[in-house]
Amino acid sequence: MKVLYFAWLRSKTGVGEETIDPPPGVDTVADLIAHLRGRSPGHAAAFATLDVVRVAVNQDYGGLDTPVKPGDEVAFFPPVTGG
Repeated sequence: MKVLYFAWLRSKTGVGEETIDPPPGVDTVADLIAHLRGRSPGHAAAFATLDVVRVAVNQDYGGLDTPVKPGDEVAFFPPVTGG
């Protein structure tokens, strides 16, 4: 699974992208976030407040209940505003 981090999430995690093999039981975005929080203190900080984190799975906006599977691309980013 390819995981992408944008803006301040990239700064907190210290990486822009990583490839991971999620363990069994990681079936949704919420499960993935729980797994990622344990990767480093920076990851834990990035996902400390989920109401300021948006997600896209395979370039489609999703939510915490969106299914994920090996081979997916999951992107995390802050809310986007227009202007």
